Amino acid sequence: MRCFRKRSTIPLVGVLVTFLLFVNLYIEDGYVLEENKRQLRESAIHQLNSERYVPTFKDLTNFSGTINVTYRYLAGSPLPRKKYLTIGLSSVKRKRGNYLMETIKSIFDQSSYEELKEIVVVVHLADFDLGWCESLVQDISRKFAHHIIAGRLLVIHAPEEYYPSLDGLKRNYNDPEDRVRFRSKQNVDYAFLINFCTNLSDFYMMLEDDVRCSKNFLTAMKKVITSRAGSYWVMLEFSKLGYIGKLYHSKDLPRLAHFLLMFYQEMPCDWLLIHFRGLLAQKDVIRFKPSLFQHMGYYSSYKGAENKLKDDDFEEDTVDIPDNPPASLHTNINVFENYDATKAYSSVDEYFWGKAPSTGDFFVIVFYKPTRISKIKIVTGTDDRQNDILHHGALEVGEKLIGTKKGKQCSSYITLGEFRNGNIEVQNVDHKISFDIECVRIVVTAGQKEWLIIRSISLWTTQPTGQ
Repeated sequence: MRCFRKRSTIPLVGVLVTFLLFVNLYIEDGYVLEENKRQLRESAIHQLNSERYVPTFKDLTNFSGTINVTYRYLAGSPLPRKKYLTIGLSSVKRKRGNYLMETIKSIFDQSSYEELKEIVVVVHLADFDLGWCESLVQDISRKFAHHIIAGRLLVIHAPEEYYPSLDGLKRNYNDPEDRVRFRSKQNVDYAFLINFCTNLSDFYMMLEDDVRCSKNFLTAMKKVITSRAGSYWVMLEFSKLGYIGKLYHSKDLPRLAHFLLMFYQEMPCDWLLIHFRGLLAQKDVIRFKPSLFQHMGYYSSYKGAENKLKDDDFEEDTVDIPDNPPASLHTNINVFENYDATKAYSSVDEYFWGKAPSTGDFFVIVFYKPTRISKIKIVTGTDDRQNDILHHGALEVGEKLIGTKKGKQCSSYITLGEFRNGNIEVQNVDHKISFDIECVRIVVTAGQKEWLIIRSISLWTTQPTGQ
């Protein structure tokens, strides 16, 4: 298990090269000259540096299709009916510790009978030691036989001959040769796993093989997905660690598999996932709290090194996850530097920070479509700036959206409550309000000399009326 660590910024030239190569994912014959397309392909082929892989690499000219790999089915086989969610895990032999069995058990144990009907777990045993693979498959088959028979668990293996060369790789970031080999192979492992999962379900979630799940995680994820209906996203995140709990539309998997394979030796997988998200025009992280997955392994799959990293946002026994629906945010409070309004609504560790507000100042959230809200929770101030709270304010919800010179606003509001000690939480909003909400507004009811931090705005939605 590895997770994101800050390193030196990738040189601009490298980013441009990555972008130009990835543009090929969208190229159609009418848009660029054949000579330009040929040069892009030749550059990518040279990058792969593998004669034995060239026949398979020809398939990359069609980025909407799957990669031509003949997989070995070690346990189970796909069912004809597509499921709602595929959960993908890739596992290799570890020098110390093995957590795969516990991870599979956690996935199934933390799911209800109804949730189990909607998931399929695919395990890619990606080690070239076939004896180890066969031994582990026997253990999996004994312990999870009923899940295999029900089509909920598949175990696969991509033969070594389909892998690109893992020798003489680029030593980016001054990583030692064995680490470059490890992370490069890991990229290919995931590419082949993702490629296999393309047509199994509507959504795909990436996990690692040393993870513990929260109870009823699928129900929490479905709630979030429903709340994002109609909005554009590439990757939703349900953990802040590495490539744990990263959710994709299955329709994007062929491109993601090709992308990981094309740049397998450039950088670690979690970095590539960030580039992929950005190149598909999702600029910001969309991450939800509490985290639904926790890293439980003590030893890394790389050399058995110790890895004690934990996600402090993880909660095992809750599905009470806020699912802030897509919205635009604006305020007339004077914003300090780049602590803009959207950061209060973000799921990452950011916040809005404005200069001392006056009576009548506002902070408003305008939903892209009318929404039913069950709960609203707003926290102001931070641990190190406990005076930068909203000392006097009210929470309102509105309807009847109209256009103004300053953008869309609601013309009618109802007050839900007053802030106390800088915070407010209102339950059962959908029982108190008869209309579908179009705006949520924070109003300053008395000026203050202190600045204002809005640390988090958390909303819980219900099904819209009429559904």
